[in-house]
Amino acid sequence: MALDILVLYGSYRRGRLGIRLADYIVREIEALGHKAELIDAKAVDLPMLDLRYSDYPAGEAPAAMAQLANRLTAADAFVFVAGEYNRGMQPGLKNLVDHYLKEFDRRPAAIASYSMGRFAGVNSHADWTVTLSAMGMAVVPERLSVGQIGQTLDEQAQPQGDGGAALERGFAGFAKSFIWWAEAAKAKR
Repeated sequence: MALDILVLYGSYRRGRLGIRLADYIVREIEALGHKAELIDAKAVDLPMLDLRYSDYPAGEAPAAMAQLANRLTAADAFVFVAGEYNRGMQPGLKNLVDHYLKEFDRRPAAIASYSMGRFAGVNSHADWTVTLSAMGMAVVPERLSVGQIGQTLDEQAQPQGDGGAALERGFAGFAKSFIWWAEAAKAKR
């Protein structure tokens, strides 16, 4: 059964390196026969959270917010590509997510964390696990953590060196578990 998967990414920084991981995940999920689409918080460009989508009267939410709400509601599962900023969450991705709640409910979430250093975004991963669980999502236990992102994936999001080889090995188990959870949740819905 083909799944509809959204890959959410939230860096606003110049020279964004995490977009390489987001692109890699989209490509690899599509290679498994599923639909995958990147939702880039910078491209969506929602304002800093003032009102959640559900706070607007029907038909009055900004167009970009309403379009994304429809897209989130239609998706079967989500991969959050979570960079680590100062040992915590990426603010752009958190702002994007905070505009919604019921649109994510009862769907699987996988977390792919990354950082410029060797710790691979593990602090961000821990923070996102708590947040997504509290939002009603089933966070899959397998993690994908990528350290030294600039050396692991090249400009075309192709794995390189020892880090790239480790990413490819890790992605197989990550994807297998994530797809299992997504298919199970879709069958139940």
